[in-house]
Amino acid sequence: MSDDDLTAEKIAQVRDKRCKSSAEEFLDALTGVITPLQRELFAQVLKTINEQTVQIERIEALIKKHTTEAYDKAAKAIEVIPGIGRISAEQIIAEIGTDMSRFPTAAHLCAWAGVAPGNNESAGRRKKGKSLKGNKTLKKTLIQCARNAKNNKNTFFYAQFQRLVVRLGKNKSKGAVAHSMLIAIYNVLLGKQFIDFGSDYYTQFNREKKINSHLKQLKKLGWTPESPEKNSQVA
Repeated sequence: MSDDDLTAEKIAQVRDKRCKSSAEEFLDALTGVITPLQRELFAQVLKTINEQTVQIERIEALIKKHTTEAYDKAAKAIEVIPGIGRISAEQIIAEIGTDMSRFPTAAHLCAWAGVAPGNNESAGRRKKGKSLKGNKTLKKTLIQCARNAKNNKNTFFYAQFQRLVVRLGKNKSKGAVAHSMLIAIYNVLLGKQFIDFGSDYYTQFNREKKINSHLKQLKKLGWTPESPEKNSQVA
């Protein structure tokens, strides 16, 4: 590889967006540092990457050629669920298929996938249990989708993760989100519409019960709805 092969434009194409330095600064930093042997090795690595990229594109084209309309429709249907992109949707459908009649309930699908919480009960008391092993490929994809979904602050999955992470930790909380996502996928593939409960779901949950609870606390402090003068004294 000659000095002319390495340009700022080529560096800009592969530079990570998180890098603060510009492509020009990278080029200046590399001047006089890379030996001829290193340049040849880099050239071989880039050649391998390019060959693998072409191979991946060929395989993707082959998959699309033999993908049925039902699979494509199912993948598009579950893309509406936060955290699921096109590639993840295709991977999920490739593992579970499009016919949900094989699974009597969403719980059966979750158990098969390995994202259902373990059941450990003794003497009427439920204890902590490990999740089932299940389908490793599917479980890995769902956990990745859960990781994406929990970062979207406008979704129910974000609220669910935030509610559980303090008590269960990050890994188990992501598993719980993945479990909820697979239940949503199951219902979407049954033809039901996906409805996101929103990030304020737990705030609004049992709203009337919470209001009554707060009113009881206020009354214990001497507050009454009929006595505004007394209320001002309490405040």
